[in-house]
Amino acid sequence: MTVAPDPPGEEAQPAKRVYAPDFLTELFRNPLEPGYADAAARKQREGEPTGTPKALRSASLAVALVVLGFLLVVAYQQTIADEPARTTARAELIDQVQNRRETTKELQQRADRLADEVSALRDRELGGEAARKLQDTEAATGLAPVRGSGAKITVADGPTPINPVTGERNTAARVKDSDLQLAANALWSLGAEAIAVNGQRLTATSTIRQAGEAILVDLSPVTTPYEVTAIGPDDLARDFHDGYAGRFFEQLAAKYGMSFDSRKADDLRLEAATELKLRVAEPSLPPPAPSTFLSGSPSTPAEPSRSSSEGGR
Repeated sequence: MTVAPDPPGEEAQPAKRVYAPDFLTELFRNPLEPGYADAAARKQREGEPTGTPKALRSASLAVALVVLGFLLVVAYQQTIADEPARTTARAELIDQVQNRRETTKELQQRADRLADEVSALRDRELGGEAARKLQDTEAATGLAPVRGSGAKITVADGPTPINPVTGERNTAARVKDSDLQLAANALWSLGAEAIAVNGQRLTATSTIRQAGEAILVDLSPVTTPYEVTAIGPDDLARDFHDGYAGRFFEQLAAKYGMSFDSRKADDLRLEAATELKLRVAEPSLPPPAPSTFLSGSPSTPAEPSRSSSEGGR
């Protein structure tokens, strides 16, 4: 089979590619539905409806408007009728909350009085050395109020400006739960015997955590300024300020505008914590003898790790 050559002087033309119109191009080219054009042409050809069709259309429109107006009136009347009931229910709920708060406060005061009576009876029955050891144990575990000198650490939020473009609030200058954890751990390592955060006594099972924008200490919310009070050695405030925790808070104050203060307190009273609910307990082992240390003397506690204690900054 032979192929005929192209005629002289004519070059072979490549086949043209034909693209199907895509949806967006067709939409912008013909934005109106074809049915509108057909309806307009039919209206122009047949004219406005007259007689019975026009009367039926007008009657249908009037009936629809009447029904719609009736429904709006019924909905408005129902809303007005239900408003007193909602207001009354809200007022009753507020009264119940206030009554429950007062009842809870009275029960807590009664529980405190009974606890004091039980403590007095127990001390009278035990007497002597056993009562004193029990009191010391309660004070160490946070189940009894304590009084003494120590340190008062105050940390407060810095300015939290709002971004004018996005409307978001900059929370970098707010005190975080990890900051309070850092302060408490530093005070424990420096010899503190009892610590409280805004009046909430810390125990071996206490938690300081973030819940949204609030900080909870044993499920009790605390707000700025955060006051961490501790009973311990006389130089506790100075050691805290000169230690790693004090340097960290000084950096926060210089960078974010947060306030930080560490001062000595001569007369502190820390209230008892709520009753501990332990499911498992084991007796603590006595501390090792000094001869077991390699250096021949008890070593000083090392600085706690700050990898997760610097507020994520």
